[in-house]
Amino acid sequence: MYKRWIKTFLLISIVALLITPDRASAQTNPSTGPVYIVQEGDSLWDIAYRFHVSQADLANANGIVNANQIRIGQELVIPGLEGIEGILTTVSVSYGETLPSLSLRYHLSTNILKRLNRLTSPNELFVGYSLVILQKDTPDALGKRLTINQGQSLLELAVINNTDPWTILAKNETISSLSLIPGEIIRGVGENDTGPGSLPGDVSAVNISGLVQGQTAELQISGAKDLEFTGTLMNHNLNFFTPVDGSYVALQGVHAMAQPGVYPLSLSILQSDGSGFNYSQDVLVYAGDFLYDQPISVDPATLDPDTTIPEDNQWTGLASQVSLLTLWQGEFSLPVQPVFADCYASRFGSRRSYNGSDYLYFHTGIDYCGQVGDPIFAAAPGIVVFTGALTVRGNATMIDHGQGVFTAYMHQSEILVNVGDKIEQGQLIGKVGNTGRVEGPHLHFEVIVGGVQVDPLEWLNQIFP
Repeated sequence: MYKRWIKTFLLISIVALLITPDRASAQTNPSTGPVYIVQEGDSLWDIAYRFHVSQADLANANGIVNANQIRIGQELVIPGLEGIEGILTTVSVSYGETLPSLSLRYHLSTNILKRLNRLTSPNELFVGYSLVILQKDTPDALGKRLTINQGQSLLELAVINNTDPWTILAKNETISSLSLIPGEIIRGVGENDTGPGSLPGDVSAVNISGLVQGQTAELQISGAKDLEFTGTLMNHNLNFFTPVDGSYVALQGVHAMAQPGVYPLSLSILQSDGSGFNYSQDVLVYAGDFLYDQPISVDPATLDPDTTIPEDNQWTGLASQVSLLTLWQGEFSLPVQPVFADCYASRFGSRRSYNGSDYLYFHTGIDYCGQVGDPIFAAAPGIVVFTGALTVRGNATMIDHGQGVFTAYMHQSEILVNVGDKIEQGQLIGKVGNTGRVEGPHLHFEVIVGGVQVDPLEWLNQIFP
């Protein structure tokens, strides 16, 4: 009996030892903190990227073994945010938003925003940054944007806007009026003003597209009449014009060899009352997708820097002029016969090696198939600003379409227009040839925006602005 009891005790002890680790593991407190609710189309990698954590940390915090086994509606704890509770979501940072303005927009303290986004510098809030915020069922009203002018008191600002200083201070969570800086944008009471929180109230929206290597960046600003804008992007001056819809638009080519990353986009605004406003924020330029052409053999004379550099400078100088007229409307049209619409000897942006060199060059346009004598047509209305024979470009024509937009037609056998001619879209302007740096007859067709070559297919398939 005694021996049987000993055996039973030993057996129970062994079983207890075997299951203790599992029991201890089961009783370990799960990770706590704010959660994100999985949406359709989400992946674990995508969620980790949006919330600025590693996929491994996200998986470990939620006990996920297989990254492919997350489901719609599942609550995922976002690690590293202990002490913060609620449901998280992300929004894309727009141009004209800073840490203080985002704090007012989403009614979260700057310290909470820093923690949610693991920010070490306000400069990290570039346009397109995935901003982590706490989700609200009913967002609070934003209030009207107010600008404190030089020498203006808070009391004067309040009276002009039918309120009082204490209400403004409370709205902006500002402890003292002494901390308000002339030119600073703050929030008042009244309308739900959704415009860029760090730009004057005269600016209602800023939209930016095309920030990709080799594409056309388009900056479109909506706002009050009689505003004047200037600016810079990637060391290029922005030239604004006003299309028929009344917005303010600047078009600027992004160089195909530009380093992907963040660049400052600076704006200066002259308002109707004569006051000025300056603002700068980083924007993200994305990498393009370009091919590598087979190595090309050409006449060495067409690669000699003593020849190519002066010619390139002449070409860039021509395409850097800015006519204030907008001479085109709608999509550009095909510069060759329709039979060659999809026949390319080489695509825009493709990396190139000449005579055994490294891939130091890129293709600045599209090479359309064709034979000597085939017709060339103007892609859009404009004025001819150059015709002539060049070493690299051969017999070439450049047409100004206004607002810093040009097209160019190279390697022609014949040029059928003259400088100063006003050209209509689809007009016969020349004939395909094999002059200049070529391996055979074709049309090299370029679109140049703000002095930078961009992918012509954009302009053949998309309307700018």
